[in-house]
Amino acid sequence: MKRLRVLVLMHEDLIPPDRIDGVDLATAAWKTEHDVVTALREMGHDVHPLGVRNNLEVIKNAIEQWKPDIAFNLLEEFDGVVLYDQNVVSYLELLRVPYTGSNPRGLMLGRDKGLSKKVLSYHRVPFPEFVVCPIGQAVKRPKHLSFPLIVKSVSEEASLGISQASIVTDDDKLRERVAFIHTHVGSGAIVERYIEGRELYVGVLGNRQLQVLPVWELDLHNLPDEARRIATEKVKWSTKYQIKYGITSGVANNLPEGMAEKIRHLAKRVYRALGLSGYARMDLRLDPEGKVYVLEANPNPQIGSGEDFPESAKLAGLPYQALLQRIINLGLRWQPDKAA
Repeated sequence: MKRLRVLVLMHEDLIPPDRIDGVDLATAAWKTEHDVVTALREMGHDVHPLGVRNNLEVIKNAIEQWKPDIAFNLLEEFDGVVLYDQNVVSYLELLRVPYTGSNPRGLMLGRDKGLSKKVLSYHRVPFPEFVVCPIGQAVKRPKHLSFPLIVKSVSEEASLGISQASIVTDDDKLRERVAFIHTHVGSGAIVERYIEGRELYVGVLGNRQLQVLPVWELDLHNLPDEARRIATEKVKWSTKYQIKYGITSGVANNLPEGMAEKIRHLAKRVYRALGLSGYARMDLRLDPEGKVYVLEANPNPQIGSGEDFPESAKLAGLPYQALLQRIINLGLRWQPDKAA
């Protein structure tokens, strides 16, 4: 394996310390950044972590002075705006610097849940009926959009703003929850028909030739009887909550015959329809009647050691360091000028 100079881009508040003595790594905000930097160094690469907040000049200076072979992109926003991450990647392309993860167009489509569903509609990919409620506009529920509904941010990830109250059963609660997303999350809202069923994830690696990872499932069966089985912010991020209710994730077992292959094929279709590259994770629902619905695509999902994507990759024969090297190789091979 060739030794590379890897510039790791991350939020400046998430630069991991040189020593982690006495730190509970499992709960550290910079765990993913630590895992990636540590693994890349153990693989023999020269690694330079670079903190970025709201200034592209720091990236340009690091590139000019350090001359990396590739930028490993762990940024999930720029200047506090999620949708700006695509602009950082565009900047790297203008500087002719290879990078890991999705290209700008894939990031744009993946981050905008409403726009991505419009693209998927053209490709006849099944998804829940929806309506987008921009900030400043009155909530208008189409007559065909029947309750129960789930209200989410149209652009934020990681279940931000999602709780049990996100599922609404009347118009008053709908308006109330949309207002919550507008005010407290600071984004437009997307309102979807709620699909009761199993929460499934499928990872995809590749540019043109794709590798689809095993179907993964978030196990929510131990939640209280009155709780809806959804990936709330607590489910995703509260270790105490996960332990209390035995929330785990792993390979999806007991799927109907042929369903795993159908879901993996669907994930590949979504990846190509949205023009993704590098790696991404598709979130889906399987209802009790055996119908599959695509909820959203997540370009550049969490890749800290032990997260869903790396764990499913391990099951597919790609242990953590091999996965990171695959992601780097895909970035080195990506040709932005030939992507269209």
